[in-house]
Amino acid sequence: MIRRMNSGFHCDAIAGGFMDKYVKKKRLDPLEAYVPAVILSQLQIKDLEKTLDDEKPEFAACRSLLRSGPAGSLRINIRAVAQYASDGGNGKAASSDVDQCLRALEELDSLLLRASRNESDALVKSMKAEIGIAVDALDSLLQTVPQDVLDKGKAAADAYRIPRDMEPEILDPEIKQLESIL
Repeated sequence: MIRRMNSGFHCDAIAGGFMDKYVKKKRLDPLEAYVPAVILSQLQIKDLEKTLDDEKPEFAACRSLLRSGPAGSLRINIRAVAQYASDGGNGKAASSDVDQCLRALEELDSLLLRASRNESDALVKSMKAEIGIAVDALDSLLQTVPQDVLDKGKAAADAYRIPRDMEPEILDPEIKQLESIL
């Protein structure tokens, strides 16, 4: 009986390997598509740390923030960046950064959940430590990105974060001067 199960498993493993050449894997988008999203996610996580400084932080809202906006697709985006790093010869370090970031965010999520349930062992200090670990891991991962791609990604992320009502003042001071004359 044991032999049959083992041989059946072996056949399944062979069949899985056999099917791999028939299954098309989705090709990754260009690296430029992932970098701004990773940078925005990192900024969103840093903003979360500021939220924890409030006198009475809304822990449930903080958990929700980890699942929305750019941070909502962080797992996919950092794995794609790590794949590009792997193709460039930095796979081991990038993979480690991804694992470290995801572990820290999972621990942060757990701490936020416990805090939202008013459990006393969830400390804001521990939450901030996990945020620091995640942000540092993202910094390390972004160091594997070629500088020109990173610069473009930062510019795109900065443009995305500029409040829409402040764009004319920040982007073109001459327009502000013309508006004051009119």
